[in-house]
Amino acid sequence: MIDATQWNLRAISTGLVVALTLSVTCSGSLGAAEAESFPADSPRWQLGPKAKITNYLGRHCLALEDEKATLKDFEITDGVIDVDMAGTETRGFYNISFRTQANGEGELVYLRAHKTGLDDAQQYSPIFKGVGPWQIYNGSGFTAAVAIPREAWFHVRLEITGAQAKLYVSNMAVPSLVVNDLKSGMRKGGVGFYGVHISNVEIRRMPPAAWERHEPAMPAATITKWSLSPSMDALERDLERPLSKSETDSMKWQEVTAEPPGFVVINRYRKGPDLTPTFFNDFSKRLEPQKGMQVVYARTTILSDRDQVKKLNIGYSDDVSLFLSDRILYRGRSAQRFRDPGFLGILNAENDAIYLPLKKGRNELVLAVSELTGGWGFICRFDDMNGIH
Repeated sequence: MIDATQWNLRAISTGLVVALTLSVTCSGSLGAAEAESFPADSPRWQLGPKAKITNYLGRHCLALEDEKATLKDFEITDGVIDVDMAGTETRGFYNISFRTQANGEGELVYLRAHKTGLDDAQQYSPIFKGVGPWQIYNGSGFTAAVAIPREAWFHVRLEITGAQAKLYVSNMAVPSLVVNDLKSGMRKGGVGFYGVHISNVEIRRMPPAAWERHEPAMPAATITKWSLSPSMDALERDLERPLSKSETDSMKWQEVTAEPPGFVVINRYRKGPDLTPTFFNDFSKRLEPQKGMQVVYARTTILSDRDQVKKLNIGYSDDVSLFLSDRILYRGRSAQRFRDPGFLGILNAENDAIYLPLKKGRNELVLAVSELTGGWGFICRFDDMNGIH
C-alpha cells in the first residue's frame, strides 16, 4: 500500500516532455522492495510481430498500437506497476494485463481512449480461457469515468493487493478505479501491455497480502443452482425447440453455482467465441446467422407449492431461449449492437422479465444461452420466494 509519493520532474532533450521519477514509501505490512525498470530496448520484453521500438512525442518507447508486449520470465503476485502511456487521436484500448497464465487466465485493466470522461472510460475484467467477459463485469468496481489525455504522455499506476486492485490515471493521489474483487482467482502470473505507446515501465513486487474476497450480496430470490451442457455450434441447433429426452440423457452435465450477485459466467467453464458479427459494420445484417456462435444449455428445477404464475427477471448475453417443462416461453437477443448500433449488451437482472406458469411440484427450467463476443452468461432472479423453493 503506498503511503506517500514524491514526484520529481525533469525536462528531456527533445523539449518539455516530462519523465517521472518515483520515490515510494511502502507500509510495513507489505514491506519495501526495489523497483525493477524495463526500458524499451530491454531484452526482458517478449514482443509481438507488430511491436517496435520507436520515438514518439520525444520519448524512446515501445509502440504497441496493434500489438502486445509481455515480460519474459517475470511474475507478480502483489505489487505496483508504473508506466507512462501515450496514444493517438484514434479509437484505442490501452491495456495492462497481470497475473496472466499460459492457458489464457488472468486479469486485465484497460482505458477506452475514445470514451474519455464517460462512465466506461476505464474497465477491469478477468480473463477466462482467453476471453474477457466485460459485458458481465460492469458498473461499480469494474467501470468508471476518467479523463484520458490524447497525443500526450501521462502516467498510469496499478496497485495490486491480494484480491483487490487500484488504478490511477494521471492523478497519483486518488485512484480512478477501485476493484474490490479480482474475479479470476489467479494469485500470481505474468505482466503485459497492449494497444498504446509505453515507456518508463517500473514494477515493484511486494510480499503477498491476505487474500480477502469482497463480493456483493446474493439476493435471496436468485436461482443459484444450475447444470451446464457442453458447448455446441448454435447454427446446428434449432434454438426454438426444447431438448429431447434422448439428447438430455446423452449430454454430460456440469453442476455449477451462480456467483454473487447471481451471475452464471459460462466463460468460466466453456471457452467462449470472440467473433466480429456481420452487423457490427452493417446494422441491417443483425438477423443474419452468425458463423461461429456457440450455445450452452443450462437447466435447473423449481419446486412450487401450488399452481401459480411467477415473474422471473432474467439477464443474458448474448441470446437466450427459455423453456419451461419442454415448452418455449421466450426468445431474446441482447448482443452488442443488436438492439441498436450503440447498444452494449451489458448483462443485469433487469434486462427482461418472463412470467412463468408454474405447476405444483417440480418444474424444469432450461435456458439455451448463445454467445458471439463480450461475455457469456446469465442471471435469473424472482421478485420473492413466496410459494417456491
